[in-house]
Amino acid sequence: MSALDRRQRLALAVRRDARLMRAVHPIAFPLVQAVPGPVRRVPGLGVVVKDAALVRQVLLDGEGFSKQGKGASSDLWTPVLGARVLVNMHGEDHRSLRRRLAPIFSPAFVEPLVQETLGEGAAELERRLLAGERVDLAAHARQSASAAIALLVGLERSAVDDRLFRQIAGITGMVRLSRPTLTAAQVRSARAVLDALGEHAAAAFRGDESTVPGRLRGLGLSEDEALGAVGAFVLTGTETIAAAIPRIVALLADSGTLGEPSDDEAAERATAEGLRWTTPTPVMLRSTLARRSIGPVAVAPGDRIIIATYAADRAAGGFDPASDRAVGLKQLWFGAGAHFCIGAPLAMAEIRLALAALRRVEAAGRAIRVVERAPARHQLLPGYARLVLEARP
Repeated sequence: MSALDRRQRLALAVRRDARLMRAVHPIAFPLVQAVPGPVRRVPGLGVVVKDAALVRQVLLDGEGFSKQGKGASSDLWTPVLGARVLVNMHGEDHRSLRRRLAPIFSPAFVEPLVQETLGEGAAELERRLLAGERVDLAAHARQSASAAIALLVGLERSAVDDRLFRQIAGITGMVRLSRPTLTAAQVRSARAVLDALGEHAAAAFRGDESTVPGRLRGLGLSEDEALGAVGAFVLTGTETIAAAIPRIVALLADSGTLGEPSDDEAAERATAEGLRWTTPTPVMLRSTLARRSIGPVAVAPGDRIIIATYAADRAAGGFDPASDRAVGLKQLWFGAGAHFCIGAPLAMAEIRLALAALRRVEAAGRAIRVVERAPARHQLLPGYARLVLEARP
């Protein structure tokens, strides 16, 4: 591929990804994009922060900003998950629970677990593409997410189906930037789904340590803490993977760069660039605890801070999987400071597994192309309902 062709294909991939974001969020995405400058107070929404350095300043300032409080994550998730889960905790309580949870998200623990749980599915994906079949990667990613749900809850894989995944994605799909809380009806609907899973997780908690809930008991968590943690992992983690993998693959396939990496370092660089561009957590919320200045904007206790992570990540430059643009961001797409995503090693292991399978297909002399795509509507994270791949000689 010539340099000109490569630039044109990268630009095409970016345009298609932008169309996906507009299709999934026809109001919120253009609205945040249109907010001028690195930080701006927007009446009715809050203070929108779009600059990477300012985003990091907010995320690292635990004395000034919190996930607890008016307009923050706690307003959304405490009614659904309870008060003691990482996504709505702050300070020493948060640090203590995170320390106890850390062992189940260490790379040494999650990487063999992901291989055991999802390796067979990745091998099947590779085999079908090499056989000339068309494969819906979005469906494959949902199946992988369902396997992760089963693992987290302590269920047999066959007990978790696509319907349950859609129900879980439907919970996060209720979230709106313009509405800081869920309605009472939405809370009841979300709790009904999670309570059913919680019954299985409670039984697993009381069993041996071969399941994640049982392992949490072994780490010293109470049953309430373990069930809250499982609910948070299911709610925030599974849709993230199901949305991210197809989107990253679409960017790489559309740009003709999926098979480019020549070694592990280049593959990691391409994965980081895909994560930078897609940003698994495109928006983060904080409540202001103390008077601060975010750039030129003064904020006071109670102010809602809307961190446009995806805008901050993209400011580093255009999409190019061979570049080092992601390095300076230090995985900002997973957050920063005390609330850096504890599940990042699990997400990375799942993404690496899927991309490695597809790269082996390209290494066998096949070019993977997207032959059909459709956006997923009514969900929080921009993603594909269908992304059909074909590997052509």
